Amino acid sequence: MNVFRLAGDVSHLVAIIILLLKIWRSKSCAGISGKSQVLFALVFTTRYLDLFTVYISAYNTVMKVVFLALSYATVYLIYMRFRNTYDSENDTFRVEFLLVPVIGLSFLENYSFTPLEVLWTFSIFLESVAIMPQLFMITKTGEAESITTHYLFFLGLYRALYIANWLWRYHTEGFFDQIAVVSGVVQTIFYCDFFYLYVTKVLRGRGKMTLPMPI
Repeated sequence: MNVFRLAGDVSHLVAIIILLLKIWRSKSCAGISGKSQVLFALVFTTRYLDLFTVYISAYNTVMKVVFLALSYATVYLIYMRFRNTYDSENDTFRVEFLLVPVIGLSFLENYSFTPLEVLWTFSIFLESVAIMPQLFMITKTGEAESITTHYLFFLGLYRALYIANWLWRYHTEGFFDQIAVVSGVVQTIFYCDFFYLYVTKVLRGRGKMTLPMPI
């Protein structure tokens, strides 16, 4: 494992922990898209179906369990524990517009037409767009709390570091996973505008990130 992969995993873990702590400490999930969190839980579920059949390393197994547990804990907090604070009126992205094409692509583009491989491919494609309901919600409300933007920043950083990981592996091992790389690049592109706003507004001390109003 190279430093980019490790840093990417840590960034991913930090992002999820930031979100969980935000919800738990404030006892509110306002500003957080429950739909995005359900999609991420679905991503981990379909990706880690081999948890009890394939052993790679202790690190790999532990991380799978941690991501599954934290993703479902987040969904539980949003839809059960603090459901009265969930902003369903603004979390209105039509997730079927993501799921239908992702399912289709998973059957058309995969390395082996087996149930586990198709589901793994589905998880890769879905992860690249799972953040869209959250970004749509921020666009709709026009602002985001700083803690939510920190979550998004570390989530985007995780994807950027994984691109560096793939470049490193291609350079040192000749390894290239076309499905993962293309999906990762697409996901990182979604964060580009957000990164700019994060650096220019949030890191300069504003409590919330307010989006510019269209003319």
